[in-house]
Amino acid sequence: MAVSRAPARRLRIRVSARTHASMADDTPKRLIVVGDRVLITPEQGEERTNVGLYLPATAVEGRQVQGGRIMATGPGIPMTEPTNMDEEPWKIRSPEIRYMPMQAEVGDYALFFRKAAVELTFEKQTYLVVPQAAILVLVRGRAAVE
Repeated sequence: MAVSRAPARRLRIRVSARTHASMADDTPKRLIVVGDRVLITPEQGEERTNVGLYLPATAVEGRQVQGGRIMATGPGIPMTEPTNMDEEPWKIRSPEIRYMPMQAEVGDYALFFRKAAVELTFEKQTYLVVPQAAILVLVRGRAAVE
């Protein structure tokens, strides 16, 4: 029995000022990234081949890898304290939650799997939310210390 799969579609979310009615119009709004995810501004513009041919948008969408600039990162993966490993995991003793730090930093250029990205529009700007596990390569400036 053959199983056919439908082509993967990117989830699109639109966030507007009317989404949350209790927020006043004059208060500034910002996106807060949670967990081990990063907020990326995707590359825009037409793709060109080595010989100078322009690729249509349908050809570019067929690629499995996409790139973009990281605008924000989440705090990372929450970790439990080693002393609490033998106790019940849902009981948190310390008020301070510790996170495994993210490798991605704001300003890095990331190449990531396109299928793992969630596209959203916030104040007429398009962003992609990508989990850190879907990032293949980070390109960082020379001045950054690893």
